[in-house]
Amino acid sequence: MTVKQRQRATDYIQALGEFRYQIRRFLNFSERAARAAGLEPQQHQALLAVKGLCGGQRATVGALAERLQIQHHSAVELVDRLESRRLVHRSRNSEDRREVLVRLTGQGERLLHELSAPHRAELRSAGPSLLRSLRAAVSSPARRKWPMRSRNGKKPAPHAGRPRSGHKFHG
Repeated sequence: MTVKQRQRATDYIQALGEFRYQIRRFLNFSERAARAAGLEPQQHQALLAVKGLCGGQRATVGALAERLQIQHHSAVELVDRLESRRLVHRSRNSEDRREVLVRLTGQGERLLHELSAPHRAELRSAGPSLLRSLRAAVSSPARRKWPMRSRNGKKPAPHAGRPRSGHKFHG
């Protein structure tokens, strides 16, 4: 690798690191806000996922598992906890009894709306830094001609480095 290629690689790594930092800052804010409202962060994420599904997608336990990148049985346990707090209601799909549908209760809607206002304010404040770091991370590789290689010198498989659906990724 030439000096110029090494510098480009370093620039990209720094841009990626800054982007990850900005994401973590927002997620840390979000986690604290959820806890202050009496929710675990994953419960808040689940409420967002139920309300935020778009394109006619139904809020099923399977869809929640995918959106939260957790195992199906973990999504079931999460829905159990939310239902015991009367934040969601689940029912069987009348057309396919195997499918469990999840919807927010009035209490779940109110709590989600209470949490959304401070999140919007935080995004307005932190958004410019987050966008700058994203732009830097995204634009940096487009100028680069160096391919990523693994330790053995071969290009990684197309899926390498990405979590598989349903698996948690702590990166």
